[in-house]
Amino acid sequence: MKYHHLAAILLFFFFFSFPAAAQRNVILIIADDLGSDYCGFYENHLDTVKLPNIRKLLLKGVRFRNAWSNPLCSPTRAGILTGRYSFRTGVGNAVGGTGSAVLDTSEKTIPRLLKEWSLNQLTSANIGKWHLHLPMPSSNFSIPNKMGYDYFEGNFLGTLTSYTNWKKIKDGQNLTITNYATTETANNAISWVKSVPPTKPFFLWLAFNAPHTPYHLPPSNLHSYTTLSGTDADIATNPKDYFKAMAEAMDTEIGRLFDSLKVVNRFDSTEIIFIGDNGNESSVSQIQGGAKGSIYQEGISVPFIISGPGVVQPNRASDALVKTQDLFATILEMFENTNWPSQIPANKPVDSKSIIPILKNQTDIIRPWVFTEIFKVPTVSGDGKTMRNKQYKLLDFDNGTQKFYKIDTDPGENQDLLTGTLSAAQEQQYSELCSQMTNLVGIPRFCDLVTENPKEVRQSETLVVPNPFRKSLRLQTGTENKNEIMRLTDPLGTVIFEGSDLENQDFSRLAAGVYFLKPATGSGKGMKVVKVD
Repeated sequence: MKYHHLAAILLFFFFFSFPAAAQRNVILIIADDLGSDYCGFYENHLDTVKLPNIRKLLLKGVRFRNAWSNPLCSPTRAGILTGRYSFRTGVGNAVGGTGSAVLDTSEKTIPRLLKEWSLNQLTSANIGKWHLHLPMPSSNFSIPNKMGYDYFEGNFLGTLTSYTNWKKIKDGQNLTITNYATTETANNAISWVKSVPPTKPFFLWLAFNAPHTPYHLPPSNLHSYTTLSGTDADIATNPKDYFKAMAEAMDTEIGRLFDSLKVVNRFDSTEIIFIGDNGNESSVSQIQGGAKGSIYQEGISVPFIISGPGVVQPNRASDALVKTQDLFATILEMFENTNWPSQIPANKPVDSKSIIPILKNQTDIIRPWVFTEIFKVPTVSGDGKTMRNKQYKLLDFDNGTQKFYKIDTDPGENQDLLTGTLSAAQEQQYSELCSQMTNLVGIPRFCDLVTENPKEVRQSETLVVPNPFRKSLRLQTGTENKNEIMRLTDPLGTVIFEGSDLENQDFSRLAAGVYFLKPATGSGKGMKVVKVD
């Protein structure tokens, strides 16, 4: 009896706690491999894509300048669906890659929580790219439904073999589709929206494959690139033009979805979220050294717009630090489920922060820092974690190296501050970021670059600079004897150097990696230094 009484109360609040609650809808649109640098409405844009329909969202929305994703498709999707960081879900790599993990089907997800909270008064669909589980066995095709969605239709893996000859799952069946994939996905979304009763609120997760590889020429009516031949040779020579044509074609089909929402009188009652899932693929990357799969800015800086009736004083930009995981709490609260934390098991902590206060123009900050990561099994070069606050960004790679940037004035990450001497203010910022990462992840190593015992170093005022180093090391000291005999060892304890003339040594031929420096007569592990090529 108590349960039924509570259910009645929840239903009452669901339909009457805010104006036209039964008409509230949310659509999350995900572009695949589209970084913010191709979007002309972002400050860091270089070459641009024609996105007129997505631009229209700006008039009723908020654009987030400092939005991060994960560096790869599957981890970003897992993070949005659960609100949890990759080190919690285990999904740190693209599903299907060597040693990649899949998302635990017991996770609390957005559609699951909406279903539990609304007592099935709300309907949900996932249309397009899934990429959170493997397609074998075929019983896996029902996983999206088991994880809360009322309807699923789309491709299961991350990459289409062809945009005009591909596999789609519908009603548990693996179908061969020859319709252009972006058009088919838009058709499926439009059909589903039209099927929802006009008084029933809905949540639609719409994940396009475009503009992900392969860079196949879209139908001519969807884009403006009239000189592209579509041959393999032309694609190999001009990948950026095909990438831009595919993104423009996606925008065209998004416009058709918007028109369909207007026809069924649901556009003005729908919150529309548009994001990229990670940065651009390397063959179309506009800045060397970044791109998809990287924790540098080009791998994780994505377009992020929220537009709709819930936005107060729209057509503005926010400098707030936001992460794609924050869409978990935001979407739940768009449906007035502010009590979602009570539905989360204690052993499944959620990292998501609601962006609703920013949409209501009540604040321009929801978190002091933002975090992301990538990891594979076995680990590869580039695996690591990164965190930034408003001014600084710390990158910690799994090979032991770190980089540190003043990201507000150096968004291109051109000057690694660890190659020089940090000021007192920079040391404080470095310490705060590495301590926050330690507290978050629970691995006490992120501050090890300066020392294994930061307290002792502050007392003796001794630092090793530069760190990382390429050729030489010197002690920046306040009280100790510069002629003290120092010992440099590798992680196994093998002595690389021992003597009183450390600053005169040339370590340029030393292999890149992690080493430890300490007084030869001292105890403990010593100060951690990193050799880079």
